[in-house]
Amino acid sequence: MLRSFKRRLWQPPRAHGEVEEDRQVTFLELFYDLVYVVVIATLASQLAHDITWRAFAEFVVFFGLIWIAWLNGSMFHDLHGRNDVRTRTFTFIQMGLIGLLAVYANDHTEEVSGFAIVYALLFALFGWLWWGVRRQDEEVYRAVTTRYLGFILATAGAVVASTFVGEDGQLVIYAVVVIGWIGVVVFTTGASSALMGDLRTINESTVERFGLFTIIVLGEVVVGVVEGLIESTRDASTMATGMLALVIGFGLWWNYFDTTGRRLPRNSTRSMQVWVVAQLPLTMAIAAAGASMVSLIEHGSDSHSPEGTAWLLVASVSIGLTALALVGRTLLIFDQFRSVYHPGSIFMLIVAAALPLLALWNPAPVVLTSLLVVALMAVWLFPVTRWLASEESGEDPLRF
Repeated sequence: MLRSFKRRLWQPPRAHGEVEEDRQVTFLELFYDLVYVVVIATLASQLAHDITWRAFAEFVVFFGLIWIAWLNGSMFHDLHGRNDVRTRTFTFIQMGLIGLLAVYANDHTEEVSGFAIVYALLFALFGWLWWGVRRQDEEVYRAVTTRYLGFILATAGAVVASTFVGEDGQLVIYAVVVIGWIGVVVFTTGASSALMGDLRTINESTVERFGLFTIIVLGEVVVGVVEGLIESTRDASTMATGMLALVIGFGLWWNYFDTTGRRLPRNSTRSMQVWVVAQLPLTMAIAAAGASMVSLIEHGSDSHSPEGTAWLLVASVSIGLTALALVGRTLLIFDQFRSVYHPGSIFMLIVAAALPLLALWNPAPVVLTSLLVVALMAVWLFPVTRWLASEESGEDPLRF
């Protein structure tokens, strides 16, 4: 009985190259992603109520740490997970640790050791899972797996070491970890691409997982709008600002999923590296935009937006559009529909570069949100009009 259980329900992880064709995202993965909602909501709420340079720096660093954890968990499941008891058990253990991260992230300045210890435990678990992959891998993959395992253990060690320094020192160590992992992602994506050849490192299920994470951070825009309206006197200007702020979230969704979401990158090292790395500033910017909504709506009746809030919202939308433009240029369909995607991405970058002028002007919240809605509408309409003009030639790059 025990032998049958292990053979059928407690199998080792899939080795590199053991690809599941037409794999679909499972309900377990959807549940796993939902746990991150709590952590991101906690970080966004802290920024919403303390829009300062220090708070923004902490938000960027801690969001980076959470994104790295999500990336490790989701990519491991995508590449090596199975639909068995073993995979479910270790996934639920991860979810428990992520829930604890949300608890300690709620006040990471006072609970520095708690957050660091839980984060280190999570990465120790990742290390154990990757050790299981290394034992299954063929010799050609083991060198890359061993290096990746080393990165994971080094992360756990660095985070534990951060508990012995002050708050500023800890933030620096965390920032180094985030920057280091960007390099790790670039390295491992390139190494995996070279080893796997025609087998895609990033497949349809991977793209879907990134899209789901984007939906999670878009939810923070809705949360920010609702929280702002709850905490405000709901006069006409405030309500209009709130509804327009919500439309900004709609506009970000519209631009992401119509032009770049649900689409594979080219099966080349550079394209996949840019595609993955650009997801971090993209999702971070959307979450930060949601955090800015609370303060913006609270001052909906003012003649000028709070300066820090205006800069946070405008910079977030600008960074988000820049990341979207970069992702769009990596897509598999970019060359096929170059007449749509090339000018569309250039126009998106131009709009992103011009948006900071709105923060310098700093108009009333209702005006600021109106102009951002117009900017997002223009960014969407520009490639759509080019697509409609070329419709007779059979081009159909956008999906509605």
